[in-house]
Amino acid sequence: MNLYLVLLHLAGAITLLLWAVRMVRTGVERSQQPALKRLLRRNGGGGLRAAAIGAAIAVLLQSSTAVAMLAAGFAAAGTLTLATGLTLMLGADLGSALVVQILSVELTWLVPLLLVAGGWAFFRGGSRKFRQGGRILMGIALILVSLQMIGEATEPLRASALLPGVVGYLASDFVTAFLIAAAFTWLVHSSVAAILLFATFAVQGLVPSELGVSLILGANVGGGLIAMGLTRNSVVAARRIALGNLVFRGSFAVAGLLVYHYLQPSLTLLGGETARQMINLHLAFNALLLALCLPLTGLMSRLVSRLIPEHEQPEEAQLVLTSSRLDRSVISQPTLALASAKRELLRMAEIIERMITPMMDLYETGDPVQIKQVKKLEEAVDRAQSDIKLYLAQISYPEDMRDEARRGQELANFAINLEYVGDAISKTLVKLAETRRDQNLKFSAAGWRELNELHYRVMQNMQLALNVLMSEDPESARLLLEEKDAMRSAERASAVGHLQRLRDGAAQSIETSNIHLETVRALKTINSLFASVAYPILSQNGDLLDSRLVEQSSRGEM
Repeated sequence: MNLYLVLLHLAGAITLLLWAVRMVRTGVERSQQPALKRLLRRNGGGGLRAAAIGAAIAVLLQSSTAVAMLAAGFAAAGTLTLATGLTLMLGADLGSALVVQILSVELTWLVPLLLVAGGWAFFRGGSRKFRQGGRILMGIALILVSLQMIGEATEPLRASALLPGVVGYLASDFVTAFLIAAAFTWLVHSSVAAILLFATFAVQGLVPSELGVSLILGANVGGGLIAMGLTRNSVVAARRIALGNLVFRGSFAVAGLLVYHYLQPSLTLLGGETARQMINLHLAFNALLLALCLPLTGLMSRLVSRLIPEHEQPEEAQLVLTSSRLDRSVISQPTLALASAKRELLRMAEIIERMITPMMDLYETGDPVQIKQVKKLEEAVDRAQSDIKLYLAQISYPEDMRDEARRGQELANFAINLEYVGDAISKTLVKLAETRRDQNLKFSAAGWRELNELHYRVMQNMQLALNVLMSEDPESARLLLEEKDAMRSAERASAVGHLQRLRDGAAQSIETSNIHLETVRALKTINSLFASVAYPILSQNGDLLDSRLVEQSSRGEM
C-alpha cells in the first residue's frame, strides 16, 4: 500500500464531496433565493412553524449555515427577531441532519440518470431556473460519486499497521476526538460533508462506535463555529443569532459527550452498524436539541444580548460617518488617484447596497425608522458623488496618459449613475412604500413574487457591476449586459402578467397597479444604471462600436 497515493485519492474524493455539496446549494440559491427569502420573511405563526421553515430551507440548501446567513440578513434589516432567528436555526440544524439521512441511502444506481438529466437541463435549458435545476441534479450525482470514491480510497487503510493505534488512541481520548471533529468541520465549512465522511469511514471499518459518538458531536459544534466565523464582521443582530445557536449546540454536545462516555449507554437502538448508528445519532441529537431548546429561545436571546451589546451608533450611521477614501496626497499621480477614486466608488456602492437591500421589507412594513435611515444614507451618497467628481476634476493628465484621462471620465460618469440610483431608491421606491403603507394596500401573491424576483436580480447585478468596475474584465462585462437583457425580459414578463391580472379583475392587482408598475420601472432603471459600467470596457476592447450606445447607456437610458 502506497500511503501517499491513498491520501491523494482521499483528498481528491473529499474535495469533490465539498464541491458537489456547494454546487447543489448554489443551484438552489440561484434558482429559488427570492422564494426562500419570502418564506423567511413570513416566518410568523409560532415557534414550530419557524422551526419547520428553517428545516425546509436547510434541506433545500443542504446547509444550516446557509440558513444562518439568510437569517442574519433579515435580522440586520430588523425584520427578524432574535428569538425567531434562533428558532429558525434550531430547525435548520434538524434539516441538515435530514439531508445526511437522505444522502446516506444507497442511491448509486441513480448516478447515471442524474448526470444525464442534470447535464441536459443545464446545457439545453431555456431558462435560468431550468439550468440551475440541472446544476442541482448533477451536484447530487457528484455527492454520491464522491462518497463511493471515499469508500474506495479508504479501503486500503484497513490493512495499515499505523491506523489501529491512531483509532485506539482517539477512541480512548474522547475529548481530543471531539475537538478534532469540530476543527475539521469548521475547516471544510460543511457539517453535512464532514458527517458523511465520518460515516463513510465507519462503513470501511475505520471508526468504532465509541469514536463515532465523539466525531458526530464534535461535528455539530463545528457546524455552529462556521456560522460564527462567517458573521464575525456582520451587524450585532446577525452575530447574536450565530452565537446563540453555537451556545445551544455546544452545551448540548458537551453534555451528550459526558453522558455517553461516563454512562456508556447502548447504541443498538440507533441501528446495527456503526455508520447507521452515527447518522441516526446525528438526527436524534438535533431533534432533541430542537425539542429541549425551543422553549429556551427567549432566555437565550437575553443572554446573547448581554454578551454582544449594541454599538453606540447603528451600523448605518457608522457607515455614513466613515471618512472618505479619497487620498488627496496622490492627486498628482493619476494612476494612484484613479485607484483611490475606485475605492471611494466602492464605499458609495456600499451605502447604496444598505439602501436597496431592505427595500422589499420596507414595502411590507413601511417602517418610518427604516425610511428615515434610507433617506439619511441618500444624503451620504450625494456627498460621495460630489466629492468624487471634484477629486477627479483636479487630476492633471500628461499628454501620454490619454487612457487614464478617459478612465477618469468614465469613473465620474459611474459616480453620477450611482447617485441616480440613490435618488431612484429614496425618491421613488421609498415614496411608493410609504404610499402602500398609508393606503394599506396589499399586492397579489403573483405580483409580490414578481417584485421580489426583480429586486433579487438587481441585487445580484449590482455585485456583478462592482466586480466589473474593479477588474475591468471584458467577459464579466459581457455577462453583465446579458443579465441586463434578462432583466428586460423579466420586466416585460411582469408587465404582461400584471395586465392579465387586471383583465381577470384581481382586486389587489387593480389597487396596487400604479405602485407595481412604477416599482418595476424603477428597478429596471436602477439595473440599467449599474450595467452602464460595462459599456466603456467593451467599447475599449472593440466589442461595442456604436459610441451612441455607450453614451446612452452611461445615462441609464437603455
